[in-house]
Amino acid sequence: MSSSARPPRLVVLVANGITGDSRVQKTALAAARDGWDVVLVGRSLQAKSKHLDRSAMGPIEVIRIPVKPVLSRQRGSRHKVRQALTQFRLPDKPALARYRARHQAWLRAQTSKPNPPPRAWIKAHEAFHELRVRAWGWEQFHGTQPGPPTGDWRTDWPILLDIDLAFGPVLEELQPDVIHANDINTIPTAAMSAARLRAQGKECVWIYDAHEYVQGVEWPKPEQASGVKAAEREFIVRADAVVTVSEQIAEKLRTSYGLAKSPLVVGNSPVREGIRSGNVTVSVRARAGLAEDVPLMVYAGWIGPERGLDTVIAGLPQLPEHHLALVTGRTTPLLEGLLAKAGELGVRDRVHLLPYVAPYEVADYLSSADLGLIPFQRTPNCELSLPTKVSEYLHAGLPLVTSDVQVVSAYVNQHQIGEVFTSGDADTFVAAVKRATARRQELAAHISEPILDDLSWERQSSKLLQLYRDVSALAPAVPRPDVPWTVQEGPPVRTSERRELTAWRALGETRIRLGLGPANYAGQAAAFAKAICRDNPDVSAEVVMNMLPASREYPADIYVDAQRYRDLDFQLEQVRRVLTAGYTHLLVDAFIPIFGHLNGDTIQGDLAALNRAGIKVGLLAHGSEIRHPGRHRERHEFSLFDDAPDGIAQKLQQKAERNRRVAEETGLPAFVTTPDLLEDLPWATWVPLVVDVEYWACDRPVMERSRPLVLHAPSKRWTKGTDRILPAMQALHDKGAIELRVAEGVAWADMPELVKECDIVLDQFTTGSFGTFAVEAMAAGKPVVAYLSDQVVSSVGSNLPIVNASPVNLTEVVESLLDDRDTTAKIGLASAQYAQACHDGTWTARQLAPFLNS
Repeated sequence: MSSSARPPRLVVLVANGITGDSRVQKTALAAARDGWDVVLVGRSLQAKSKHLDRSAMGPIEVIRIPVKPVLSRQRGSRHKVRQALTQFRLPDKPALARYRARHQAWLRAQTSKPNPPPRAWIKAHEAFHELRVRAWGWEQFHGTQPGPPTGDWRTDWPILLDIDLAFGPVLEELQPDVIHANDINTIPTAAMSAARLRAQGKECVWIYDAHEYVQGVEWPKPEQASGVKAAEREFIVRADAVVTVSEQIAEKLRTSYGLAKSPLVVGNSPVREGIRSGNVTVSVRARAGLAEDVPLMVYAGWIGPERGLDTVIAGLPQLPEHHLALVTGRTTPLLEGLLAKAGELGVRDRVHLLPYVAPYEVADYLSSADLGLIPFQRTPNCELSLPTKVSEYLHAGLPLVTSDVQVVSAYVNQHQIGEVFTSGDADTFVAAVKRATARRQELAAHISEPILDDLSWERQSSKLLQLYRDVSALAPAVPRPDVPWTVQEGPPVRTSERRELTAWRALGETRIRLGLGPANYAGQAAAFAKAICRDNPDVSAEVVMNMLPASREYPADIYVDAQRYRDLDFQLEQVRRVLTAGYTHLLVDAFIPIFGHLNGDTIQGDLAALNRAGIKVGLLAHGSEIRHPGRHRERHEFSLFDDAPDGIAQKLQQKAERNRRVAEETGLPAFVTTPDLLEDLPWATWVPLVVDVEYWACDRPVMERSRPLVLHAPSKRWTKGTDRILPAMQALHDKGAIELRVAEGVAWADMPELVKECDIVLDQFTTGSFGTFAVEAMAAGKPVVAYLSDQVVSSVGSNLPIVNASPVNLTEVVESLLDDRDTTAKIGLASAQYAQACHDGTWTARQLAPFLNS
């Protein structure tokens, strides 16, 4: 498309997965609101994929590109024979963890025999096992040591070349007017692509956004340090403009590279719109389960050795009343070490691991704490800028307790908004916390309107938007204030491609070996396995399903007799099976334990053994196991729990409360299959239900009968609101407006034909969301009518084609569909497109990719 036929195009470029990078997301949103045609380009987590990963964030096209490590692939050891003797076909650390777990399982089996082998024989085997483990570690360290740095980034850090080979052609095909290159890993690509476009006659300018002072970072590898510094040195002078995050870094860049103009400073700040709006749905205090009068300190963000959290943990024993909330994205060895240290000091019960929330929710999320912590060590980058968390804490109304890093401590002292301690000194940290706690109200009162205005993304991004205009001499004609800051990423609507769900890849020698189950409700664990294996060649899978006499049998590899869950022999067999299966990851649905009831009634009891085996665990919730009846009744005028048989709601509420505690206490990655469950697990990720779109596809026209066929198929009447809607629909049937068909007790194999034959499908009217049957009907191109809550509509987006109705206005809604049959038929077409885009498994696999690559 030519630039004259569209607004000026901005490509926001970053070499990470985009998710969790609030600066690049806010940059893209600010530009879209300003009227730019924005494409956000990042890196796919699936390096072996042959396809671009496309999605949308409102009007912003999002593209993730797989980067194959061709030039950066580490050379193998020259000592092939030695490597064969020391590595034992164990390619990585997860494989080593499985080998050790299998040895432990073998050891337990041998020592539990009625006539165990001689103790000396057992000890010899243990010694041999330990020798193998040590040999493996030695070879990993010594076998592939790189040579000394050369000072040439192409040789020292060739991953930058791999990124350019992957990103460059896509970037140039997009024909951008402006490239905004974020961080050091994109600087060669932006520079070379802009030059190639100019050589082709396309006007293109590029901006380098230095998120940190590259020369001051303590890079983990000397060759990386040499490479990134050389790349910045070569290309920064070719940028049309440079942006960074602080005045101090700007000055260092200007003097180090002799830049003609000092870089523009655009600080990391939250979007102020919506903060303190009263719409707080969850808080750190509530998630930690603490009363209002308990002093609560919070640290939010990445946990690295330079962040100084060891000082905080060391000081906690001297702060017996205080609790610490750590808001972080994932568990790392460093975090595990900090928690272990907290356990040794007797303060582990006062350290609370809490999950991230969306960027626009952060300030409200943190606002229930008392103090915000910046315990950084005095490294060059920590010294030189105000980190994003400073702005977030202040917008949350929290006074700061900071170490004496240069920029933050000066800012705190200048504005009298916190207390300062000596970096790395636990005693001065404790004293600062005590002073800040005593002066909390006084310090909070100094967080003034001018401070909050300056530290807002609206203020900071206005400078960036003007820079785009200045360097490109282009300006969007029409701003887009209708683009909300809160827009969420979702799948793009595809109009033609259908992606078949074939059998999943059997568990085998892949990098990721995924176990799923054991509930497999509606066959979703199996459908997830198919979608993930289809889209990620690095994954093989095994699906386990618990079976009761009344269970419907869905596809699985292993069927487990759920009636034996309390049988010790059965439990030990499950332990042996799981720990020797070779899983790297396990997606547990419905919080059900996988070792029977050996360790309790939920998956929480099994985690210790799974962790020791190196298996990473995620939680998958489907519905009633986490949907809270009491809160559901408060939110919905027509709640399914009002119609539940006696005693059911009470039992389900106990289960939901127990499972939520498990999710909160374990801090495991959490996923939900329907968007309404985000009200019960607000920190979870929505992974849409997966259906075989090809199987359900139907080309039969709808709304051509004089009396349209309307289908309602409740599995249980009380869960669908059947008795609430039948009188109204029966009245329409009796007067000849529709032909009503209520399908109850129908075999699943007969359901596709019933759906394909009908004109309109009535789903549920008391849940507030949509389930598998609604998605299957949409895949068949049928208009679906259901009750959707405001929260579901907000979470999913306005392109959801389900027709919203309640038991009160259902007659009116159905009559409107009958009166405008052309529009109703178009809803059916849009439904098929939506099911194809959102529920063929592509987006679900994308949402699960960060967990599988963790």
